[in-house]
Amino acid sequence: MDLFLDILLDTTTDTVKLIPFLFLTYLAMEYLENKAGEKTVDMLLNAGKKGPVIGGILGVFPQCGFSAAAANLYSGGVITVGTLLAVFLSTSDEMLPILISERAKAETVVIILGAKIVVGVAAGILADMVVRIVGSSKKRELHIHEMCEREHCHCEEGSILRSAFSHSIEIIGFIFLISLLLNIAVEFIGMEELVSTVSRYPVFSIFVAGLIGLIPNCAASVTITKLYLEGVLSVGCMFAGLLACAGIGLLVLFRTNRDWKKNAMILASLYGVSVAGGIIAQILF
Repeated sequence: MDLFLDILLDTTTDTVKLIPFLFLTYLAMEYLENKAGEKTVDMLLNAGKKGPVIGGILGVFPQCGFSAAAANLYSGGVITVGTLLAVFLSTSDEMLPILISERAKAETVVIILGAKIVVGVAAGILADMVVRIVGSSKKRELHIHEMCEREHCHCEEGSILRSAFSHSIEIIGFIFLISLLLNIAVEFIGMEELVSTVSRYPVFSIFVAGLIGLIPNCAASVTITKLYLEGVLSVGCMFAGLLACAGIGLLVLFRTNRDWKKNAMILASLYGVSVAGGIIAQILF
């Protein structure tokens, strides 16, 4: 019973931290949909190569809600898939606090953060280039209103504050439920034991580390970072796992964006780039 209460408390605490990010994101989206001028909207929709660069740099900061905010902005048509991918790859989740608390060398921290930014920006720019080539005739548009219609929130009947609050509460409930189930599963599976066992198989472990990193739970980034610092995981496993750690962003993406084919492609791209990055890091270091 005590264990369950601890899990419940941890899940509640982590979820509450997301509320400001989600509320401000939805507030900005509602403003764009209802108040912002056409020039402002066009500027955001046509940010071009700047989007992945900005996303890659901002994503590296330890903000648990940033990947969730990016997922919402992508689902609403505000940012490109490249910008979203850059954020997912560069986001540090709980990695940076663990590195600092464990007194990792400053050089190690800088290399890891720098590598995540470079990989995120490069992959994001490449993804946007592919999208422009494949669908060059299609003009991107905001489709925030479509999200409102799917959720039956009746946003048009109230203020943008009410709409933002309504969306935030709805998505927070979803995140809390899934996170609680994931935390229970992680507790009983034993994340550290699982990762330690896999690390005995050098090449295979990079692919598995990437899969573990995809788990939308802070336990993944915490475990991978700690085991790397303890010498249990190789540099390749560490990079593969931490590049794939998009935090709660993947949960929000699959909840808010109904184009499952695009979601699957983003997930596959995130995993593929993470594994490739891990293999390259293993060879170089």
